[in-house]
Amino acid sequence: MSTQHIASAFDRDLEGAQAKLVKMAGLVEDAMDQAAQALETNDLAKAELVRKNDSAIDALDEDIKLDCAKILATRSPTASDLRTVLTVMSISSNLERCGDYAKNIAKRTTVIVDAKPVAGVAAALRGMQSTVIQMIRDALDAYIKRDVAQAEDVRARDHEVDEMYNTLFRSLLTHMMEDTQNITSCMHLHFIAKNIERMGDHTTSIAEQVIYLVTGEMPDEDRQKGDFTSMAAPAE
Repeated sequence: MSTQHIASAFDRDLEGAQAKLVKMAGLVEDAMDQAAQALETNDLAKAELVRKNDSAIDALDEDIKLDCAKILATRSPTASDLRTVLTVMSISSNLERCGDYAKNIAKRTTVIVDAKPVAGVAAALRGMQSTVIQMIRDALDAYIKRDVAQAEDVRARDHEVDEMYNTLFRSLLTHMMEDTQNITSCMHLHFIAKNIERMGDHTTSIAEQVIYLVTGEMPDEDRQKGDFTSMAAPAE
């Protein structure tokens, strides 16, 4: 088999995996947006749809990993091509985790739907969610363009998400101290905020993987984390 034929076969297989990755990113963005809308409007039907659609995200993640495993086993990619395959796998894993967090937000929405609204929190969560969704779009755009500067910008914006989370965390504590009847709903809202903050972390990991893909090296400096809280991580 000629080298040219092998290269074209590799490109074809990789294009298939990348097409699934783009589709998966779209589903994750939709899940995040719909989960935020369901929370903001107490739309249980929409929340249930987010939960059901998570299986499609999981299936795409599995397909992408199988495609990449096949490429590694049959195409013997060179160093740069190997980085591309590993990057696709890493991005897929991070997107799948974001889908899980959106599903968790939808689950918690069904629990707190009848609780007394906590002033200002829904809008703050929506703002966090919108920021992270845009980060995902920019991170995927950086991957497609192989744009290190754009990936670095996404990485830097994670600190903004952390600051939004910290502000919301302090607000929720205040609401809980002012009225003990708010404690249950505020705890759920905190875990929702933490889910969104973790989506920002996974999106930042995608950006870092793009930098690795283009440069061959992971970023030297650890990104600054602005999350000062020490409360438990959200349930999966």
